[in-house]
Amino acid sequence: MPEGPRSRPFLHSSRAHIVTRTETAVSARRASRGHLMPFAYYNRLTADQKRIYRASDAIESIALPPLPALGNDVGAIRVALLDDDTRAAQRACQRVADALTEVCRVPPLRIRVLAQRPADDYGELHGLYEPLEGRRRATISVWMRTAKKRQVVAFKSFLRTLCHELCHHFDYEFFAFEETFHTDGFYKRESSLANALLASEALVPTQSTLNAPTPER
Repeated sequence: MPEGPRSRPFLHSSRAHIVTRTETAVSARRASRGHLMPFAYYNRLTADQKRIYRASDAIESIALPPLPALGNDVGAIRVALLDDDTRAAQRACQRVADALTEVCRVPPLRIRVLAQRPADDYGELHGLYEPLEGRRRATISVWMRTAKKRQVVAFKSFLRTLCHELCHHFDYEFFAFEETFHTDGFYKRESSLANALLASEALVPTQSTLNAPTPER
């Protein structure tokens, strides 16, 4: 996530483990404000890294077809969080990831949903992306409970963290970037993916809708 109090500047080494620590609301606000100046760490990048940064910054969304079939799985993530069920959340997240990697024609990856977030002096660990590197699959880890209060993470925050880590995977495997940087374009891609998943959930009929009487003609 972007730089801020208690967060590290997000300069990623090529194919390094990528850690997400700060709140997703910060990236959502930044992504909604249109084009901004590069993050401060941009000036410390090499010429090649700046080229990758600018290429990432110029891409604001991932071209996806409508995803109505994912609505039930997104809803299942919401229910799993309400039930505090890590296994159910992991299964639903894995189905979402499998569908997205298939439609984007990129290598599949493994999803792990763990219980309480680790924390250190820099803050809580929200998500972790471990790229494919001599392993069978890349891996995303996300956590269901906050470190300090041990509360279940709000659904939209959890979903945005999952989308954030998926966007790192797409940077490497879909856009073929040699490195993945937190740019304004990156956060806009994260937002567009999260919004697409929420829209798919909204298309799923509710039980009350299914039980509603058919209007007479």
